[in-house]
Amino acid sequence: MRIIGIDPGTGILGFGVIEVVKGKMRLIDAGVVTTPAHTPLDVRLEDIFDSLTDIISETKPDYMSIERLFFSQNVTTGISVSHARGVAMLAGRKGGMSIAEYTPLQIKQTLTGYGKADKKQVQEMVRIQLGLAETPKPDDCADALAAAITHSLMTRV
Repeated sequence: MRIIGIDPGTGILGFGVIEVVKGKMRLIDAGVVTTPAHTPLDVRLEDIFDSLTDIISETKPDYMSIERLFFSQNVTTGISVSHARGVAMLAGRKGGMSIAEYTPLQIKQTLTGYGKADKKQVQEMVRIQLGLAETPKPDDCADALAAAITHSLMTRV
């Protein structure tokens, strides 16, 4: 079973694809989709959709796990990120996937056992779960893999 995790963002959107066979996880692909600053939002969203469509076509995931938004400071940024999140979900649906959503608290709790874990703790658990020599970079990529791993652990896929 393959799962694509998404860490939504308009400037940088993280993705990570894992394969789970008999409870063992392995990394298939991971990275980021970047869009240039000061580009109109509709153009950025089209870039995100097209890039994710290509990634989905190449890696053929069965499920999408996407981080739910939580923002308390900058509502404008939150709205922009929610657009990217919607486009990512649309790409997932168009790719025939079921989509699961997890809050940052659920992801931290599932990976580390502690809902207030810091980024470094989550990233280290991503590294350990996937048997990697180093933590995936950049952070957006590691966060996307954390979302994918969370779906695997929550559903026991």
